Amino acid sequence: MDDLTRADIIKTGWGIHRVVEERLLIHPATKGTDDWLDKQRLLLADMAIHLLQTALKPGEIELDKLRNNLHAVLTISDQFLPHAGLKQATATIYDGG
Repeated sequence: MDDLTRADIIKTGWGIHRVVEERLLIHPATKGTDDWLDKQRLLLADMAIHLLQTALKPGEIELDKLRNNLHAVLTISDQFLPHAGLKQATATIYDGG
C-alpha cells in the first residue's frame, strides 16, 4: 500500500474513532441493563478501530499493541458469541513473547 493511501485510511480512522468514542462515553448503559450490549457494540467498534490503526501504522507492526487489540476485540466479542470460546482464546495471545 502506498504511503498516501495508508495515511488517508489512518486519518479517516481517527475521525471515525472520535465519533464512536464520543457516543460510547455518553451512552447511559451500565452492566446488567437492557441496553448494555448496545454500549458494548460501540466499545467493540472502538477496539476494532484501534486494531485498524495498529495494522496500518507505518513500519513494523508493534506486536504488543496487536496482542492488546486482539485481546480486547475477542473479549468484547465473547458477549455476542458466547459459545465460540473467544475469551478462552485470549489465554494464548501473550504466550511466546
